Amino acid sequence: MHESPQLAEWIIEQTTDALIYADRAGDIQRWNAAATALFGFPASEALGQNLDLIIPEHLRAAHWAGFEAAMERGRLKLGGRPTLTRGLHKDGRKLYVEMTFALVCDSAGEAVGAVAMARDVTERTERERAARKAAQGGASAQV
Repeated sequence: MHESPQLAEWIIEQTTDALIYADRAGDIQRWNAAATALFGFPASEALGQNLDLIIPEHLRAAHWAGFEAAMERGRLKLGGRPTLTRGLHKDGRKLYVEMTFALVCDSAGEAVGAVAMARDVTERTERERAARKAAQGGASAQV
C-alpha cells in the first residue's frame, strides 16, 4: 500500500468529478482540475472567489439560504443525495450539473465548510427533455 502525505492531494486532483471546497463564508478554497474542465475557470481564478462565481444569478438566494442553514444546523437537507442543478461556466453558458454535497467538520464536530462533487449532465438532461417533449407531442397528436 502506498502511503504518502501527498496521497490526499493526488486523489483530489486526479478524480474525474469536479471537487470544490468552500469555507464557512462560501469562499472557494479547493478547486481540482475537473472543476476547471467543468466550469472553465483555472484554479488561479477560482481560489479565494465566492461560490457565486459558478452559481447562476437566479439561484443564488436559494443557494445561500441553504448553505447558511446547513452551516448553522451542522447537517444537509439532502443528506448527501445527488441533486440536479444549474451551474455557470466562465463563458456564460448555463450547465446542468449533478452535485453531491457534504459538510466538512473539525475535530469538535463544528462545520468549517462544505465540499461539492459535480459532473456535467447537460447533454443527458437536454436529451431526456427532448425525448419527453417529443413523447408529449406524439401523445397529443394521437388524441
